[in-house]
Amino acid sequence: MENITGKVVAITGASSGIGEATALLLAERGATVVLGARRAARLEALAERITATGGQVAYIPTDVTQRADVANLVQLALDQYGQLDVLVNNAGIGLISALDDLRVEDWEQMIDVNLKGTLYGIAAALPIFRRQGFGQFVNVVSTAGLKVVPLQSVYAGTKNAVRTISEGLRQEAGAKLRVTLISPGFIHTDFAEAMTNPEVKAQILSTRDQLAISPEAIARAIVFAIEQPADVDVNEVVVRPTAQG
Repeated sequence: MENITGKVVAITGASSGIGEATALLLAERGATVVLGARRAARLEALAERITATGGQVAYIPTDVTQRADVANLVQLALDQYGQLDVLVNNAGIGLISALDDLRVEDWEQMIDVNLKGTLYGIAAALPIFRRQGFGQFVNVVSTAGLKVVPLQSVYAGTKNAVRTISEGLRQEAGAKLRVTLISPGFIHTDFAEAMTNPEVKAQILSTRDQLAISPEAIARAIVFAIEQPADVDVNEVVVRPTAQG
């Protein structure tokens, strides 16, 4: 816990699911959290919960498909608290479907959010980390990138792209910056709500309700990676339900 207290952590996709759980746990452990997500009302409600328990929090509406929004999230951390210790690139969508469905707009949206959104986070935070001489990226990917299955080709592709970029970033980062990948399995979130294929959505929701674990399980993994001493870089953590094949 001593390595969490006082750290400034920015989180994208913070208004629900893994992002929300991570914000709450980090604030509980003494971190200052800077929250970004598209849903301003939910961000405000989350910030009020954190403040009510004595936590330190700032927030700004953030669409990770807009580079300026991600830059503004990082800048908010600097303006309010003078530094940024960790950026959690958590925002993501999974509009899965068969390639034959030709849902090209869904493909583009996954590329924009999952891949380009993470790159915008790197572009915003990396110069800050270099200037500070410390910093950590925590990039949330998926077990879909470890085991590719039908219907998830493009989704898995975006997550594997982030995995590849993160490994390159780790090798370029040097001795002062840390890079962590978190690969969740089935997690009980509203992840499926945006899916445009009703049959696939129903299938995912059914599987989720049968075996998914809570977002808090992923939050604990993120906190574990952040709380390590500065000379310890946890490169990847895979967290999936015991029942997930």
